[in-house]
Amino acid sequence: MKLNFLLAGLLAVAALAFSAAPTLAQSGDCVIKGNVNTRGERIYHVPGQRYYNDTVISYSHGERWFCSEAEARAAGWRKSKV
Repeated sequence: MKLNFLLAGLLAVAALAFSAAPTLAQSGDCVIKGNVNTRGERIYHVPGQRYYNDTVISYSHGERWFCSEAEARAAGWRKSKV
């Protein structure tokens, strides 16, 4: 019973943090979009690039926001070529 209660609490905290992430990223602080393409390549897009506005972040695919290009590269992502 205690384990179920603890697990439920942890899941609630994780859900709260997960749901807050898009709001923080879209506030202007972290505007670099980390996208995973159909081949599994991790590519980041910066504002002004061709596909930036079309790129939608899907956390379930492992996609994420970055606050700097250095952060994206350090995490193993490459810049979009277009």
